[in-house]
Amino acid sequence: MGRAEKAVLAYSGGVDTSVCIPYLKNEFGVAEVITVAVDLGQGDELGPVKQKALDSGASESLVIDVQQRFVQEFAFPAIQANALYENRYPLATALARPLIAQVLVEVAEKYGADAIAHGCTGKGNDQVRFDVSIGALNPNIKILAPAREWGMSREETIAYGEKFGISFPVKKSSPYSLDRNLLGMAIEAGPLEDPWVEPPEDVYGMTKAIADTPDQPEYLEIGFQSGIPVSLNGEALNGVDLISRLNAIAGNHGIGRIDMIENRLVGIKSREVYESPAMVVLIQAHRDLESLVLTSDVTRYKRGIEETYSQIVYNGLWFSPLKGAIDAFIKQTQERVSGTVRVKLFKGNCNIVGRQSDKSLYSLDLATYGSEDVFDHKAAEGFIYVWGLPTRVWSEKIRE
Repeated sequence: MGRAEKAVLAYSGGVDTSVCIPYLKNEFGVAEVITVAVDLGQGDELGPVKQKALDSGASESLVIDVQQRFVQEFAFPAIQANALYENRYPLATALARPLIAQVLVEVAEKYGADAIAHGCTGKGNDQVRFDVSIGALNPNIKILAPAREWGMSREETIAYGEKFGISFPVKKSSPYSLDRNLLGMAIEAGPLEDPWVEPPEDVYGMTKAIADTPDQPEYLEIGFQSGIPVSLNGEALNGVDLISRLNAIAGNHGIGRIDMIENRLVGIKSREVYESPAMVVLIQAHRDLESLVLTSDVTRYKRGIEETYSQIVYNGLWFSPLKGAIDAFIKQTQERVSGTVRVKLFKGNCNIVGRQSDKSLYSLDLATYGSEDVFDHKAAEGFIYVWGLPTRVWSEKIRE
């Protein structure tokens, strides 16, 4: 591994990343640790983080707001790709990791650091996402992962930090592991490790229980331009404001809860609970608009691409050549995906009830069964003969 003089540490202010600071200095021999807390819209968590890092031994503590960048460069492309891992999870956490890695590499370059460190354990997906992304952006920089090596229990980790003057305020213990950003919340551990146990209401923070949602449906019109959501009910909004507002609206109706058994990259199955109100609604609306403006063959082919895209993002390959090639295909398909989708939000359900676009391929004259019908019904017989010919020949042959 070699000794590092200066390391940039991905910092959250939690137990593991706080202990990483003295551990890097005392066990890994790192001379200087610079912490970076990346603001992805996680809320109040970052308030005391800057001072806590300095108190824990960091030479410099940075808090960097990248919310707009997160939406424009990561969330919106995922919406254009209808990215749902295993057809369910909108990748809120997975999308954040390559951006954090990007920021860490940028800070390392600015401060002349020769290493990047993180607090990931050896069991999860995030270690892969960080290590692979950092390696893609700067293959020559050292990557340090103390929590993957120290083998300490939670209690031992806290005791180690206290030896170096790090305080861990006593608070009501929660059995759950939470990871929140603007796009959603990931909840795991504790009672949720039993796949049979229903998630208790207290795990949710972005969505209401169905019993507490409004008794009347709410209709919402979402405007898209080239596959990117740009407005709600006719009001133009920037990406952060649009997603924040939609999180509140959809969450109020109990929309966006996901409870799934997920296949992790490291080979284990994990029970995961997610909240992602805005992304669930936006991907559903975007996919519906595509059905109006894309040809059938493009739509069918794109569905396979979407599954591959989701696996790439989940597996930490955001900066890979295949991801770049797929991006080019998706960008081409989105040129015509502009219009408005009308959704009905009610009791945990988001239903598409209308869609319109200047780029629409829907023709009323062809689709109608009324007197305006211009479809040539006589052409159907010849078409059916040619279309069914291979099946008919096959059927004849197997009867010989």
